[in-house]
Amino acid sequence: MISFYSTNRGVPQVDVGQALLQGQAADKGLYMPSAVPTMSLDLLRRARDLSYSQLASEILWPYLEGTFSREVLDALCEEAYDYPIPLEKVRDRLHVMRLDQGPTASFKDFAARFMGRALGRLVRERGGELVILTATSGDTGSAVASAFLGVPGIRVLVLFPIDEVSDRQRQQMTTLGDNVATVAMSGKFDDCQALVKRAFADPDLHSLSLSSANSINIGRLLPQSVYYVYGASRLADIGNGEKVVFSVPSGNFGDMMGGMLAIKSGLPVHRMVIATNANDEVPRYLETGRYDKIEPSLVCISNAMNVGHPSNLARLVDLYGGRMDETGVLQEVPDMDAMGRDLFAVSIDDEQTRETIRKVWNDHRVMLEPHGAVGWAGLEAFLSKHPRHKGDACISLETAHPAKFPDEVRNITGQEPPLPPALAGLSTKPERFGRMAVDYDAFKAHLLAEYDR
Repeated sequence: MISFYSTNRGVPQVDVGQALLQGQAADKGLYMPSAVPTMSLDLLRRARDLSYSQLASEILWPYLEGTFSREVLDALCEEAYDYPIPLEKVRDRLHVMRLDQGPTASFKDFAARFMGRALGRLVRERGGELVILTATSGDTGSAVASAFLGVPGIRVLVLFPIDEVSDRQRQQMTTLGDNVATVAMSGKFDDCQALVKRAFADPDLHSLSLSSANSINIGRLLPQSVYYVYGASRLADIGNGEKVVFSVPSGNFGDMMGGMLAIKSGLPVHRMVIATNANDEVPRYLETGRYDKIEPSLVCISNAMNVGHPSNLARLVDLYGGRMDETGVLQEVPDMDAMGRDLFAVSIDDEQTRETIRKVWNDHRVMLEPHGAVGWAGLEAFLSKHPRHKGDACISLETAHPAKFPDEVRNITGQEPPLPPALAGLSTKPERFGRMAVDYDAFKAHLLAEYDR
């Protein structure tokens, strides 16, 4: 059975069930698997012929064995993954993998739907109640709120920066009600995330049974490793070792870390392209070896990536033999040479993002939104610098539906992005959310008043 340790190394290892329920380790570190299981050659060869839910069950089973039966895991995956994952050809062997077809039109659905079902079952089996406390920079909140809506024994509180989410992103969270509550914060995503992390480590709040559905929870990363294998298996002969290139628009780096777990499991990948917006603290770190947070984070049109200190950087550093604490201080230096061989990091500003949306639409009639455009521009930057990979299978992740950003897409392309069912009718639904300044004492008082029962 695979156990999970904290990146801060200050607490005992736990099983996967406890890691899921707890979210963040008590020493403020993030949980990592003590071993990354190797995908068999047989699985790599069969992957192309498996449905998404079947592949998810195969990949997740080594992590979850002993917590769920295989029959239960199969059922959880089949229920969670009932929507398509299109691979849209742009040109040559370059594709966009559209992760925007789920119930909230965001890649966050892949992890949130699985977590909602898995945590719901754990709460039923182990008893008690759970409070899911989540900070969002855009799509996490709506995906989590949708996935946990109406789940018995679980209540959800989502914090979001009022000025940095789109209208549709906000409406997806604030129109649900039931067991889902939302609070608009006067600050930025990093402020929301800091409040959440501090609450998890506050001994006065241990009676609340707090957990997270942010990417600080390992339950977000494990399911997100699956679509890397799925996409690669559809476009390359991975069973015979053919390698692919992935480009991932990155903010809090949970999506990228899911891909890194897949690579460590044996998925053949040439390079992982990390594409950030103007919040370029990680590209600068990989280039110079010096890490400097961006405080406050910069406001960009790819709003879900407006992160000045990514939580999951601690996991990436850990994966390469280093140690970074929750504040961003390096305790042990990772293998920077190995990171440089595996990763290509680039920052894409708003002007480049808009030009990418315009060019890809005009040249190929493929519609991107700002986050997917950052990923595509990052892939183009990689191929320009490493032209030998232009003939390889390359996959750029489209992480949100263009209809979530209708004004930007319409202004750039002249086209109205088609509205998926997940977003239809939102503007006519009544919204309900609280408002709060960035003040931990006030936030703590709110938690105790609303959830200490």
